[in-house]
This record gives sequence, C-alpha cells and structure tokens, in this order.
Amino acid sequence: MSKNVRTGLIWAFVGVMLAVMYVPILILIIYSFTGAKALGVWSGFSLELYADLFTNESVLNAFKNSFILAFVSAALATVLGTTAAVGIYHMRRWKKNAANFVANITMENAEIVTGVTFMMFFLAMRLPYGWTTLIIAHTMITVPYVILSVTPRLSQLNPNLYEAGLDLGASPMRSMFTVVVPQLIPGMISGFVMAFALSLDDFIVSKFVNGSVETIPVYLYNALAKRGADPTLRALSSVLFVAVLAVLIALNVVSVRHKKKVAKISG
Repeated sequence: MSKNVRTGLIWAFVGVMLAVMYVPILILIIYSFTGAKALGVWSGFSLELYADLFTNESVLNAFKNSFILAFVSAALATVLGTTAAVGIYHMRRWKKNAANFVANITMENAEIVTGVTFMMFFLAMRLPYGWTTLIIAHTMITVPYVILSVTPRLSQLNPNLYEAGLDLGASPMRSMFTVVVPQLIPGMISGFVMAFALSLDDFIVSKFVNGSVETIPVYLYNALAKRGADPTLRALSSVLFVAVLAVLIALNVVSVRHKKKVAKISG
C-alpha cells in the first residue's frame, strides 16, 4: 500500500469520526431555528425556541448556577492543581509515581462510582447537599486535568531560574511567584478552561450531590424525564455547545498570543 493511499485512508477515517460526532449536533442546531415541535420537521425559519428559552426563569437560573459553579470550581482546581503539579514535579521518582497514581484515580474511575462516593462521603460528614458539596466535588474531579496541563510546562522550565531568584535575594515564595508561576500561565489557562468545560458539562456527579441546585445538565435530564423531548431543549443544547466552543476558541487565542509574546521577549 502506497503512502498516498495510507494517508487518504487515515484522513477518511478521521472525517468519518468527526462526522459521527458533529453532524448530529449540527442537525440539532439547524432545527433549533424552527418552531416545529418534532425534530426533522422544518416549518420555516423562526427564533421562537430561543425566545421561549430566554424568557424561561428555570433555564436562566440553571444557566447562572452552571456558570457560577464552573467558574468557582475551575478557579479552585487551577490553584490546587498548579500547587500539586509543582510539588509532585519536585518529588523523588517513587513518590512522584505514587502521587500521580492517586491524582489520576478520579479520571480513570467510572464517574458513577465517583458520584456515589461523594454522595456517601458528604452524607457521612452530615454536609447538606447543595452549593458546598457541588463546588467540592467539581473541584476534586477537575484538579487532575489541571495537573496534566501544568506538568508539561514545568518540564520545559530552566531549573536554574528558581535558584537564581534565591541567589538574587528573593524569598522562596517570592521567587516562586515572580519566576516560576508566570512561565506556567499557559498551562494554568489550559487547565482552567478544561476544568471549566468539564464542570459545565458534568451531570452524573452533579446529580448525586446537587440537592436543590439545578445546573444545565440536571435541568435537561429533569425536563426530559417530566415533559419528554421539549423542542426548547434544542435551543438550550445549541447555546450550551456554542458557549463551550467559544471558551475553547478563546483558550487557543490566548495561548497563541502568549507564545508570541514569550517568543518576542526571548528573541
């Protein structure tokens, strides 16, 4: 088999995978611009579903809850994950492997098991389900992704920079925040955005510990369970997809600009 044929097959496979993932979403977005009750029926262009969506107090409240939860938990996860990444990076080999194994448990474990574990833990601690339990759970499940984003940046740093800061009279903490942390910003931003998107999208863990706090995924589940395939949910799903896509685009723009800035300073 020639190289051109292999390349063509690879691109064909990638195209099929992308089509399987994104064509259904594209169809959903297209039919969110018609007022027809049934998906697949086009009754003319209309913003009726979006008008209903943004006048629905339950939806707006779920949006607010989701974005507040995602922002707070992602911010906490970024701080904890960055601190953990720095600590793990400077451990001895066996300790580093053990710490990475423990940190990756929530990523590799089945999410339903994680959700049940959090539910039983908060129940044992007599902590009422609600904002506090949601923030703790979402922070814990997203910290490993921040660690994964920050660790590669640490391996690219010049190990002598931190010690140079100490030699110039800076305290260990000041040297860390003025020399090391600024160089970790791209990884921290990537970790924050990933944590934000994962928190925004999470349903299973949220369902177990949300109490009376309704996030967008929980609202979607409850709406489908009570009313079936409400056409307004097409508009809601489209808005959520576009919001996450916008966050990812912003991440790439910020990362590219930061790399150009660093390259300009270095050059």
